[in-house]
Amino acid sequence: MALVLFVAGLMNLQAQSLKFGHVNSADLIAMMPETKAADTAQAKYRKSLEDQMKTMTAEYQNKLADYQTKVGTMQEAIKATKEKELEDLGQRIQDFQQTAQESVQKKKEELYSPILKKAEDAIKAIAKEKAYSYIFDTSAGVVLFAQPSDDIMSMVKTKLGIK
Repeated sequence: MALVLFVAGLMNLQAQSLKFGHVNSADLIAMMPETKAADTAQAKYRKSLEDQMKTMTAEYQNKLADYQTKVGTMQEAIKATKEKELEDLGQRIQDFQQTAQESVQKKKEELYSPILKKAEDAIKAIAKEKAYSYIFDTSAGVVLFAQPSDDIMSMVKTKLGIK
């Protein structure tokens, strides 16, 4: 019986020594100056791909309009060649569109990975310095209930040099 009380007391003591904190990582990342630069670079990259897509689409529309105005006077061999050309160009546009979407996603990961790592490292450093047992991310919205905990946002912002 004494052993049970000792273990229960030890567990109670251990539970009392746990220190909890929370931070909204989405807000933190939005405040980081690197995020604005990444957003700008991402927008510029996306615009360059959109411009290329517009050029390809304009070329397709011009060739289609030319084909439609001359189709009645074309010989069958020329008509078949023009139709194949339009089909190939349409396929290239579809392929480009898919590749561009993948490329935009890859660029986003490339630009934001160092930012996410920097934020994560700062959060971990604060947790270590201030002896937190757990830090919860409130931006995820999965904690349905929690005992009061420390909001470490100001400490992390200071660590990152954000005012």
